[in-house]
Amino acid sequence: MLSRKPTELLQALSERKIVAIIRGISADKGDAAAQALADGGIVFLEVTLNTDGALGMISRFRERYEGRLRIGAGTVLDLDDAREAAAAGAEYLISPNFDEEVLQFGLERGLDVWPGTMTPTEIVRAYKAGASAVKLFPMATLGVGYLKEIRAPLDRIPMVATGGVNLQNIRTVLDAGAAAVGLGSNLVDKKLIAEGKFEELRALAQSFTDEVEGVRRA
Repeated sequence: MLSRKPTELLQALSERKIVAIIRGISADKGDAAAQALADGGIVFLEVTLNTDGALGMISRFRERYEGRLRIGAGTVLDLDDAREAAAAGAEYLISPNFDEEVLQFGLERGLDVWPGTMTPTEIVRAYKAGASAVKLFPMATLGVGYLKEIRAPLDRIPMVATGGVNLQNIRTVLDAGAAAVGLGSNLVDKKLIAEGKFEELRALAQSFTDEVEGVRRA
């Protein structure tokens, strides 16, 4: 049996449905961006480790938004990345790949790990190894049709669809069976952030969270 009781974090994610991804944003803009996203209703915020100053942002966000934002580390490629992210205070680890050492480290530390997977074999293997959910990536290439097909036999495994999700198709992706979606530049708009338009970023975040609320009400 593949099904098992979800972790507390995954239960919260299944309610909120969105992981906002901070990637390639300067540290001096990151704090204001996080505030705008939080004010727009975002709860899950991932800072990718290939962002300059990522570990510092993770630490600051954990301290500043304790009880309001759930802060995780993204682009966790190997065990060294996982250790650094955990030391900085990340609550969960997200990868574009499936690395057994990263998953084992997360299990030992009580951290959720959502490894990147694409094929049915990868998805099942990662989940059986202990991942609380898998990141289905790259969704921009795979498309919603692939998600629907993969969910038919693997509907017990929570999947976070990442890549290509926008305001126009988020409902379709969630209706196709994604437990949640990862949103990068379609939500965390680098142009708005660079220009200091944080009220517009807040409004954009609110639009996404309103769409999720519409899914919950449907």
